[in-house]
Amino acid sequence: MADDNQKDSDDFFIRITQAANIIKNHIDTHELIRVISHIDADGLAAAGILGKTLQRAEAFFRIRIVKQLTEEIVNELISEDHSLLIFMDLGSGSLDLLDAKLKDCELIIFDHHKPMNVTIPQLTHINPHLASYDGTREISGAGVTYLTAKAMDNTNIDLAPLAIVGALGDSQDKNDERGLIGLNEGIVDDAVNTGCIKVERDLLLFGRETRPIHKALAYTTDPFIPGLSNAEDKCLGFLNNLDIDLKIHDRWRTINDLTVEEKEKIFSKIATYLSSKGSPDSDALRLIGKIYTLTNEDRFKPMRDGREYASFLNACGRMRKGGLGVAVAMGSRGETLDEALEILNNYKKTLSQYLDWVIQIPNVLRKLKNIYVINGSDKIDELIIGTIASILSSGYLKEKMPIIALTSSEDGMVKVSGRIPNDFNRGNLDLGTIFREISTKLNGIGGGHNVAAGALLPKDSENQFIKSINKLVGLMHHTITTD
Repeated sequence: MADDNQKDSDDFFIRITQAANIIKNHIDTHELIRVISHIDADGLAAAGILGKTLQRAEAFFRIRIVKQLTEEIVNELISEDHSLLIFMDLGSGSLDLLDAKLKDCELIIFDHHKPMNVTIPQLTHINPHLASYDGTREISGAGVTYLTAKAMDNTNIDLAPLAIVGALGDSQDKNDERGLIGLNEGIVDDAVNTGCIKVERDLLLFGRETRPIHKALAYTTDPFIPGLSNAEDKCLGFLNNLDIDLKIHDRWRTINDLTVEEKEKIFSKIATYLSSKGSPDSDALRLIGKIYTLTNEDRFKPMRDGREYASFLNACGRMRKGGLGVAVAMGSRGETLDEALEILNNYKKTLSQYLDWVIQIPNVLRKLKNIYVINGSDKIDELIIGTIASILSSGYLKEKMPIIALTSSEDGMVKVSGRIPNDFNRGNLDLGTIFREISTKLNGIGGGHNVAAGALLPKDSENQFIKSINKLVGLMHHTITTD
């Protein structure tokens, strides 16, 4: 078995070298390279890595950010000029579509989602699942892209922080001490050894470098702290009761300004508070973990902290400004960054409004036998419904069950996002596989990871989808259900 694993590992890095050489050959012949990447933080980080790599090599390239790979998008790609198509953080779950439409094109896929069992002759497919690595926990799409960029030219090692941001954006830090593991560890080593990243253990409140302490607490949603998350005024009162100075002269203090004793006081009080709300001890422990600080970034900008950088990129994508996120990831600052920061502020306000609506309006959030269901109707944007599911799965719901969230899509379909809470005993449950199988039967598309998945369905099939998911989760989680 050990020999088989070594062979898989060797093959993984052989494929990376092959992909690097293919890209370099197309650069040398001055041909147009088209890059298609996903809209989330991992996809935008991957686009930033490859974009910067191609820019340094003086390549001819264009980057396109998409929410999913559809037949319409693939048809558009067929009609466009290109010598090479590169898909990042998507593609592995659409191999049947690529085979039907683009099998005569030279293709590269950098992805970490579970792949379909389809072979395409002119495809160089880099995916950890093909080499016995866990694409949910050990490396993201940005990580796979980074390893290839490094193979193209070792000077691209300074792009390692973006790969870390991509992994954090895909919640690959949900391990002991909230640290990155597997292949991600090697990427962290690259970033640390070049002085681009500093890793330390600290209090994990969102915006630790940039936001006043009460806002950092309010913006923290992993874990979700009932009564405090998304409630700045209550957080302000909570901290005032601890007799912690919130300002230095006229400047609001940040988490990074606090002493060790002050951090311990805040953590202890939050842990007690969560316990009083019935939350397990593990929820409070998620507030302590590894911090990834990008040392070359301005301390008072969101790119300084790895998790905040990921949220920043995610905001750009979810607010349909993915190009801005890629530009910042490639190094653009000034007016570009100012515009992107305004997008982040608007995203946070929008997210807070959606969460309030889900929590306060009756029957929007329903509990079935084996799952929770969020009916976003026409109220929640399809690009944000997954974030809502993620936040609510991070401690808001006392009973640990999968969350299935639905809302209307702009193309007349139904967008579905599924999330599994941290403490849920999954057994044999693989949400990505279930989503793919059920959506295909209903003339939709779906897939993802074992703990996070998505689907796009015809409007008249959503009830059947929910019924099937509820039943399968019960069966695979060793619970018999008749709902």
